[in-house]
Amino acid sequence: MKIPSALIRASAAAVLGCLLTPGLVLAADGEKTPLDLGGSGGTGGTQSVGASGGSIVRTIVGLAVVIGVIYGLTWVLKQVKASRQETTAGSGLASVATLPLGTNRSLHLVRAGDEIVLVGAGEHGVTHIRTYTEAEARRLGLLDGAIEDDVFGAGGRRGLIDRLRDRTVLR
Repeated sequence: MKIPSALIRASAAAVLGCLLTPGLVLAADGEKTPLDLGGSGGTGGTQSVGASGGSIVRTIVGLAVVIGVIYGLTWVLKQVKASRQETTAGSGLASVATLPLGTNRSLHLVRAGDEIVLVGAGEHGVTHIRTYTEAEARRLGLLDGAIEDDVFGAGGRRGLIDRLRDRTVLR
């Protein structure tokens, strides 16, 4: 499994933030200690300083951690989605064509193994209309043989699978 570079960068930022945090915690007491500039024995006026370097670093590190968590969650969700798609998708079914007829109504031509099935989808469900053999579907013009021959070779899908088996299976 390949880890995306964005996840690596986000993880590195999170680790860097964890390494910088103890130093920032120790420096927190020093930020509130009044500075004695000498010269006068009494306390003159106390000046408040806007943003110091420590608070800017904390803000940047916090932002980096949040971005890292977002990238991490995105990566995990993509992995979960991909694993679910692999289990639900099979090699036996493929959508060949779809024809929308109107609102919430359409015809679908689906390849199921060696057969081509025409089904209608409507508001009340899916209805089987007719089943064709592959040869019959080609003869009627439902399948475009030239396109499949260019993609899969002269033997169609089975020819492609046989060629892959010849190249990969040890005998």
